[in-house]
Amino acid sequence: MTNLGGVVQILRKEHDRLSKEIKAIGVALSAFGAAYGKRTAPRGRMSAAGRARIAAAQRARWAKVKARSDKGYVVTPKKRTLSAAARKNIAAAQRARWANVKAAKKSS
Repeated sequence: MTNLGGVVQILRKEHDRLSKEIKAIGVALSAFGAAYGKRTAPRGRMSAAGRARIAAAQRARWAKVKARSDKGYVVTPKKRTLSAAARKNIAAAQRARWANVKAAKKSS
């Protein structure tokens, strides 16, 4: 049973040591928190004049876009399509490329 008493004593010493370390960490956090935590001046604010300039510029861009279109809204151009012959040429070229890949794989 004497070993059990020694173990308890070692555990109490370790508990005291860890408690001191946790207190030291708390002190360090409070010191850093005071230096870096709260900012006194608000950051990232934009003045009303700056917002007004940005809004005016955006309105001008939209007016320019709307002036180009006849109906007052942006018309997207039609998608271009490939002819059947072009699709066949692309498919044939792709089949040739894959044939080369498979031939290279067989030869290695």
